[in-house]
Amino acid sequence: MKFKAAILEKLNNDLVIDQIEFNEKLSFGQVLVKIAYSGVCGSQIGEINGIKGKDPYLPHLLGHEGVGEVLEISRGVKNFRVGDKVILHWKPSKGIQSKVPSYKWGRRKVNAGWVTTFNEMAVVSENRLTKIKDNTDFLDNVLYGCAILTGYGVVENDAKIQKGENVLVFGAGGIGLNIIQAAKLSGAKNIYAVDRFKNRLNFALKLGANKTLLTDTIKFKKIIKKLKEENSLDVFIDNTGNTNIIELGYDTINSNGRLILVGVPKYNEKIKIHTLPIHFGKKIIGSHGGGVTPHLDIPRYKKIIKKNKIQNKKLISKIYKLDDIN
Repeated sequence: MKFKAAILEKLNNDLVIDQIEFNEKLSFGQVLVKIAYSGVCGSQIGEINGIKGKDPYLPHLLGHEGVGEVLEISRGVKNFRVGDKVILHWKPSKGIQSKVPSYKWGRRKVNAGWVTTFNEMAVVSENRLTKIKDNTDFLDNVLYGCAILTGYGVVENDAKIQKGENVLVFGAGGIGLNIIQAAKLSGAKNIYAVDRFKNRLNFALKLGANKTLLTDTIKFKKIIKKLKEENSLDVFIDNTGNTNIIELGYDTINSNGRLILVGVPKYNEKIKIHTLPIHFGKKIIGSHGGGVTPHLDIPRYKKIIKKNKIQNKKLISKIYKLDDIN
């Protein structure tokens, strides 16, 4: 079986778009999926840029959120049938965790994880799939693999935002915008959206933010200073992984505030903080995909989103062909 894929051959380089092959039988717990759409998460940009350091798995495939149709199932798979429409996600869920697939690129081996989505076909572990049981289409579901799932999970499980709290979300991309939506649904009083791009902030206003701030402006510096002086910021959520922003968040939250780390700094970068406030109530919490369980949380978040008449498609700014992924 041959199909097109985007291959990470070298760090800090464009992905190579080429034909690869899968010539084996599906192993126990594996599912063959035809990919319809994939999201592009910031963590893939980080992989390409080598933020975790040396990559021992090159060349390999990428992508961890998407939607598609089941073409074939292997022994042991009980939760899916051929023809099922599915959401692909990187967080493990119900079902078998299979071995990872191996593809061929000419004479070379191409590595892959339990799920990849920057390819026309994918051999996926059963526990990286959740069935689409309602009548919504692929575009309604593509962001549940990470952006929506992580965003809502960060608010519910990591930040545990309560009614009346003040929240600052630094980075209004795919995950950040969903964090803003979920924070509003949780009853946050003031939601500050911070980003480098004005169009994202305009979008954030529509999704629940009531205050927007462009980075590196006098207004931004004044608001941060005011929040710190008033001891009024309960939650600071960083989606950037920028160590300066993480330090800023730690300094800005109130004495019982929570700093939530969604973004990940480069492997050789460290933050510098004074730890005494942690002894008296400040918290630093690292998020691992929002602490979600996909087969339980995706249907639940779907009900919340439907009830509140939220349109997921509005989060999709542009659709590219696989050939144009770079």
